[in-house]
Amino acid sequence: MNYELFIAKRIIAAKQYKSSISSPIIKIAIIAIAIGIIIMMISMATGLGLQQKIQEKLSGFNGHIQITNFDNNNSEITLVPVSKKQDFYPKFTTVKGINNVQVFATKAGIIRTETDFEGIVFKGVSGDYNWDFFKDYLVEGILPNYNTETVSNDVLISREISNRMGIKLGDEFNILFVKEDPSKAPWIRVVKAVGIYDSGFQDFDENFVLADIQHIQKMNRWKNDEVGGFEVFITDFSEIENKSQEVYEQTGSTLNSQSIIEKYPAIFEWINLFDTNIYLIIALMILVAGINMITALLVLILERTQMVGILKALGSTNVSIRKVFLYNAGYLILRGLFWGNLLGLLLLLAQKYGKFISLNPETYYVNTVPIYLNVNYLILLNIGTLLLCLLMLIIPSIIISKISPAKTIKFE
Repeated sequence: MNYELFIAKRIIAAKQYKSSISSPIIKIAIIAIAIGIIIMMISMATGLGLQQKIQEKLSGFNGHIQITNFDNNNSEITLVPVSKKQDFYPKFTTVKGINNVQVFATKAGIIRTETDFEGIVFKGVSGDYNWDFFKDYLVEGILPNYNTETVSNDVLISREISNRMGIKLGDEFNILFVKEDPSKAPWIRVVKAVGIYDSGFQDFDENFVLADIQHIQKMNRWKNDEVGGFEVFITDFSEIENKSQEVYEQTGSTLNSQSIIEKYPAIFEWINLFDTNIYLIIALMILVAGINMITALLVLILERTQMVGILKALGSTNVSIRKVFLYNAGYLILRGLFWGNLLGLLLLLAQKYGKFISLNPETYYVNTVPIYLNVNYLILLNIGTLLLCLLMLIIPSIIISKISPAKTIKFE
C-alpha cells in the first residue's frame, strides 16, 4: 500500500485541515491556479483562433499558392494570360497534399452609380471555383453560378461596397474598365448583385467584386483557354512553404508561383508574433501559480511540523515525507485546474457561439474575437502546468530534511 498517498488523503479529508490557519493561503493558491489556467486558455484559444481566421481569409481570396505568368507585376491585376492547358490543371497530380486548383483573372474597374463612383478589383472566376469560403460569409442572396458557356452578368459584392455605393441585393449597376488607349471610351459592363458577403477583412471587402471570368477574357481579347492564373489549395497549411517550393519546381519556366506568405509577408510576420505572446503568457502564469503553490506548501509543512517529527521518529525517510506533501500539493493544483478549466471553457464557448466581444476589422481583420479550441492542446496545457508546478515544489520541500524529530515533537 502507498502509505504516503494514504496519509496525504487523511490530511486532505481532515476537518482541522479545512479550518486551519493555512486554509486562506491554500484557497488563494487554488484561485491563483484557476485564474492562471483561465488566462492561459484564453490567450491560446484567441491567439490561435486569430491566426487561423486570418490565414483562412487570406487563402479564401487568394488560394494558398498562386501560379501566374512571370511577366505579371506584383499588383492584384493580372496582365499577361496563362494557358489553361497545363499538366497541373485541373488536377495537380505531381505534388501530394493539393486538393483543388482553380483559375482566376483580375482587372481594375470602377463602379459607377447615379451619385457616386468607386475603384474596385474585378475578379473573374469560372465553374471550377470552390465557393466554400464565401458560403460561410454570405449574408444576403445566393452565390453566382458560372458553369454555363454564356457570359453571366451575376456578381458577388461585399457589404462594404453595398453600403458605400448604395447597391442593394438584386440591383443592376455599371462597372467601367479603362482601355489600353485611354483616349477611347471605356468598356461598360452592366452587372447584377445576386449575393452580398461580409468576410470582415476590410482590405479585401472594400475592393473585390467576384464575377464571370469570361468578361475579362473578352475585354482583354484573350482566348477561351487563357486565364490570369491559377489558385492552388493545399490540405495542410503548416506545409505551405514546402508545397510552394514543390509547386514552383513542377511548373513551367515561364510561370511563377507565390504563396500567400510571400505575397503578404507583413501580415504573417505580425500573426507569428502571437506565438511569442502565447508562450510568454503561459510562462508567466505558470511562474505565478508555482510561487503561490510554494508559499502554500511551506505553510503546510510548518503547520504539520509535529507530524513530520513523528513520522521521522517512526522511521519514515525524508523522501517519503516529501511525497506526502507533494501529493497534497498535487491535489490542490488539480482542484485549481478543474475549476479553471470549467470556467475557462464556459467563457470560451460563450464567446465562440455568442460573439460578445468585438474587434476593429481595420486593425485585426476580424469582426469578433475568434476562438480555436483543440482538445490535444488543452490536455497538454494542463499536464504541463501540473508537472511544472510540481517540479517547482521539489526544491522547497527539501526543508523537511532540516526538521529534527526531537525538537518538532515538542513543537507547538
